[in-house]
Amino acid sequence: MTDFASKNCVPCEGGTPPLSEAERTELISHIHDEWSVVDGHHLEREWSFPDFVSALVFTNSAGTICEEQGHHADFELGWGRVKAKIWTHKINGLTESDFVLAAKFDRK
Repeated sequence: MTDFASKNCVPCEGGTPPLSEAERTELISHIHDEWSVVDGHHLEREWSFPDFVSALVFTNSAGTICEEQGHHADFELGWGRVKAKIWTHKINGLTESDFVLAAKFDRK
């Protein structure tokens, strides 16, 4: 099995179709089982923390990964929790890079 966290996100130039259900099913096996594919459109996961500061530290760390990869997630931050949503905005769907970014967050 490929270590997705060691891969890099590849910029999407558009015109690429989103992943099929079979492709998504295969790729989700490379990331933590708390991730889910929502409506075939995006990946979503929520983390719990003991307080707001810990949740903020995680969000900033994940944001740094996004900047390094040039691929950005949407974050929802609250007291003791962070939710991330990942998809390739240019095609409004999932690509392999979305799973790579999720794997990188899993290492946090």
